[in-house]
Amino acid sequence: MIKYQMVNLLGQYQKIKPEVDAAVQEVISTAYFINGPQVKQFQSNLEDYLGVKHVIPCGNGTDALQVALMALNLQPGDEVITTSFTFIATAEVIALLKLRPVLVDVDPRTFNIDPEAIERAITSKTKAIIPVHLFGQCADMHTIKQIAEKHHLYIIEDTAQAIGATHTCQVSGKVHKAGTIGDIGCTSFFPSKNLGAYGDGGAIFTNDDDLAAQMRVVVNHGMAVRYYHDYVGVNSRLDTLQAAVLDIKLKHLDEYAIARQKAATYYNDAFANNPKIKTPVTAPFTDHVFHQYTLVLENVDREGLMKHLADNGVASAVYYPVPLHMQKAYLDPRYKEGDFPITEELSRTVISLPIHTELNEEILKEITETLLEFVGN
Repeated sequence: MIKYQMVNLLGQYQKIKPEVDAAVQEVISTAYFINGPQVKQFQSNLEDYLGVKHVIPCGNGTDALQVALMALNLQPGDEVITTSFTFIATAEVIALLKLRPVLVDVDPRTFNIDPEAIERAITSKTKAIIPVHLFGQCADMHTIKQIAEKHHLYIIEDTAQAIGATHTCQVSGKVHKAGTIGDIGCTSFFPSKNLGAYGDGGAIFTNDDDLAAQMRVVVNHGMAVRYYHDYVGVNSRLDTLQAAVLDIKLKHLDEYAIARQKAATYYNDAFANNPKIKTPVTAPFTDHVFHQYTLVLENVDREGLMKHLADNGVASAVYYPVPLHMQKAYLDPRYKEGDFPITEELSRTVISLPIHTELNEEILKEITETLLEFVGN
């Protein structure tokens, strides 16, 4: 039986139970289940937290990415560059809109998209870049913005794993929240995220007034005035109950990040001198909010280790065992095994350990000792 899951949402809920219960009961007692005042309140509070002009709540993180692309009025066959080392949703929305996903490799230290690989992949058909802020830290947005400006490309930030993280420009020293640096930022409020709902949810961020207006129409069936549809849109909204929960949890988001960082530091110290384990590297221009705590194993039987952990009550996971360019649904003659050596090696060697707000030193000690018992020194 697994004692230590990858996340502990029940433990987190217990600490904020009175606030959450009261907020949920208020929604139920007023019966404003769709577009209730709590949605607008959460939207406004998230805008303030991120320092961004516009937040557009929506149904989930995948919808957020799709709506962002729809708002850019791209045409079938236009190319969008993203990473092969990410969750499928990043490429899924590109393909669904009949755009062409162009995949590139990642930085071996941070696992984030490699800006040099982006530059090499640009063609006359390239229209946008989707950098993914993977596992909780920002991609190199300064360099990516330079590339985008040089080639007149849009940037859509996939911030599903890094909400609350900050990026410091290496030249100006300006600090921005993840998701507010490019043209559009997107996030997910899936329950296990750092800012997680009690169901599905997502949001889109932008400082561009025109893009914001367009996306607000797209998420509402392409409708600015009721029953008058000027665009092809979708039905994607954050329901009032989820907004009420998220507004409570938003107040605790920085506190949650500190708890995750504290756990990551414990892990880092425990594994620091083991030659078979590479601990996460945080780039100098970002902080890390540790949506996942991911190790790289060297000469370790990963499946054997995962079984050993599970047999001793410790959950583990692999994000991601199959790169996008090797997924059956996305097989493409442009790519073959071996084209993205860093991504492919990471897919074979990474393992993620429990990381959440409810870890204490006793639990962390048991997890690290259990892992080292198998790996050795």
